[in-house]
Amino acid sequence: MVLDQEDSVSLVAVRSREKPRGCAGCNGKILDRFLLQALDLYWHEDCLKCACCGCRLGRLGSTLYTRANLILCRRDYLSLFGVPGNCAACSKLIPAFEMVMRARDNVYHLDCFACQLCRQRLCVGDTFFLKNNMILCQVDYDGGRLNGSTDRQSQ
Repeated sequence: MVLDQEDSVSLVAVRSREKPRGCAGCNGKILDRFLLQALDLYWHEDCLKCACCGCRLGRLGSTLYTRANLILCRRDYLSLFGVPGNCAACSKLIPAFEMVMRARDNVYHLDCFACQLCRQRLCVGDTFFLKNNMILCQVDYDGGRLNGSTDRQSQ
């Protein structure tokens, strides 16, 4: 098995005249109408699971990760091997598996990504301004509540 690999899972229909393939998980023959293909191997739907949490990785279009001979879901891969960081707004730890917002070199919890004057939460696609390393919404920026240079951003 390859270390540090990201792979997608494919659902493959088995033709009726095709010789049964062996499952990489249980070594049994796959006699089902469908089988999973991942990491250049074939699997029963119930045999392709995360080594940590046991969740099934056979959902169509799902991604799995391998490292140190472990097959992992995204969350467990990031929990074990991801790099945590600190939120630029609250300075608390952001776990490696958590979704974040970014502005320049700063990383934020989703709940912390808000205008630092009026506390309006900003979402993907919202226009915001980074002024003196503070996030401002359009209204507070247009109102000129802070002086100094500004970089306009769109998330």
